[in-house]
Amino acid sequence: QVQLVESGGGLVQPGGSLRLSCAASGSIGSIYAMGWYRQAPGKQRESVATITNVGSTNYADSVKGRFTISRDDAKNTVYLQMNSLKAEDTAVYYCNYHRYIPMIDYWGQGTQVTVSS
Repeated sequence: QVQLVESGGGLVQPGGSLRLSCAASGSIGSIYAMGWYRQAPGKQRESVATITNVGSTNYADSVKGRFTISRDDAKNTVYLQMNSLKAEDTAVYYCNYHRYIPMIDYWGQGTQVTVSS
């Protein structure tokens, strides 16, 4: 089992910044990826950014150049730095842990990000 605890969501004006954190605990293992997904009202959950255990990253086209995913292995924590936020970034953001073998996913409880003036 892996437990994920997210923090850092909130209300921010367009153009502002927020940093999300996701602390993992439990049977983390050594070969895995972690990432952030989001789900806006009436829309499907989508991948925002992912990072593997060796540091390879992947971003959705809509956030490239604005969001940065990083990790602190000593703290088992993944971060999502979000800059130049737009109204369309408004969503519930979920932290994900993906283990490759055996394949399994764990999800955090979600944190609301609202971009509005």
